[in-house]
Amino acid sequence: MSETQISIEGLKRVFPASEDDGDFTVFEDVWFKVNKGEFVCLIGHSGCGKTTLLNILAGLDKASAGSVIVDGEEVDGPSLNRAVVFQSHALMPWMTAMNNIAFAVTSKWPNLSREKLRAHCQKYIDLVRLTGSESKKPSQLSGGMKQRVGIARAMAIEPKIMLLDEPFSALDALTRGSLQDELLSICRETVQTVFMITHDIDEALLLADRIVLMTNGPGARVLEIVENTMPRDRTRHDMHKHAHYYPLRNHLIDFLVERSAKFQERISAPDYDPRKPKVVRPGVVAPRTLDADADEVATAATSQARA
Repeated sequence: MSETQISIEGLKRVFPASEDDGDFTVFEDVWFKVNKGEFVCLIGHSGCGKTTLLNILAGLDKASAGSVIVDGEEVDGPSLNRAVVFQSHALMPWMTAMNNIAFAVTSKWPNLSREKLRAHCQKYIDLVRLTGSESKKPSQLSGGMKQRVGIARAMAIEPKIMLLDEPFSALDALTRGSLQDELLSICRETVQTVFMITHDIDEALLLADRIVLMTNGPGARVLEIVENTMPRDRTRHDMHKHAHYYPLRNHLIDFLVERSAKFQERISAPDYDPRKPKVVRPGVVAPRTLDADADEVATAATSQARA
């Protein structure tokens, strides 16, 4: 049985009224879990509260209702056990790549000797393939290299959970693909628990074990959870050859284009329970009952692949 590491329970976020409008409910009654060592992506249209939800998980924002439980304890503020990689690199421009990473490491282990600190930081610089760029400042690095430093900085504090807020969205396609491959390799090697926000369907299919689908805001909720039915050793170059690739991709596209905007129809269905989002397995013909902790299952029929 998988061990639950993150439990989102009845989460709601309301922003106070402006002078002309009433209170704005970004999302409400949000429930889902992330297991230890699992890579989970969240997909939804702009305005459904994806980044707000991640900030609450990170302890950088407060929920209006509900709670986030991590390792059996409620999140009530930031923690070095939860590292965040933002959309922008968020590096300190006056520090070198090495010193940006060292700054984070010393916040967790302030008594490390200079030699051990440097060796520890070098390990993660090498891991993200930035060897030779240790003394460069952010202005001397490309966009992709800056994000590598951000990832190395997050991983160097050895967090229990990595939180990624569309970290590759501003990069060109080649750089983005390269970093996706490296992130996938690192997470497989370290068995890291990751929660990531993305708009990119193929990125989610490459990286995620499960994909959480958020409906349109305001009042967004979790519509369902898609289990990635492709093998975990998939790569960016071969996953489109797998029989389940197009059923999965078509299911996610259909959600973004059609079903996310028709959530009220789903809410009124007698079998809808926000506490137990349905888990679907596109491409799998025969139903299979998942573990009880994986929530209720709705097996999707095999879709016809279309280009």
